[in-house]
Amino acid sequence: MKQFREAVEARDEQAMRDLLADDVVFTSPVAFKPYPGKAITSAILRGVMRVFEDFRYVREINDAGGRDTALVFEANVNGKAVTGCDFIHVDDNGKIDDFMVMVRPLSGAQALAEAMGAQFDQIAAEAAAETARGTN
Repeated sequence: MKQFREAVEARDEQAMRDLLADDVVFTSPVAFKPYPGKAITSAILRGVMRVFEDFRYVREINDAGGRDTALVFEANVNGKAVTGCDFIHVDDNGKIDDFMVMVRPLSGAQALAEAMGAQFDQIAAEAAAETARGTN
C-alpha cells in the first residue's frame, strides 16, 4: 500500500483518510474490540500521529495479489521504543477495509496504551464531529 505509506510519511491526514473504505475496521494493539468505520479509524490515526515520536517505516511486505500489505515500523512513545506492524487489506476498489496493528515489546505497548488512553476523549470527539458532518 504505497499510497498509505507515503501519506503517513508525509503526515498527510487527509490523504490517509481518503484511502479508507467507509466500512473499514481498525483493530488496535491495545484494545479488545475492533473499531468499525471511517470516522473513528481516521480519528485514531490522527491520535497515533500525535503520540508517536520519530515514527518511520522500516520494511514493507506485499502479497502477490496486491491486496495485503504489512508495514513494519519503529517509533518512540513517552521514551519507550516500539516496533510494530500495520497489517492492511484493501477492498475491490483499492480502499483499506481492514487495518490491524500489532506492537512490541510489552513496555512499548503499555506506553502506547497509556498515551492513546489520554487521547481517547479527543479521538471520540473528532469521530463524532466527522460523523455529524456526514463525512464518514
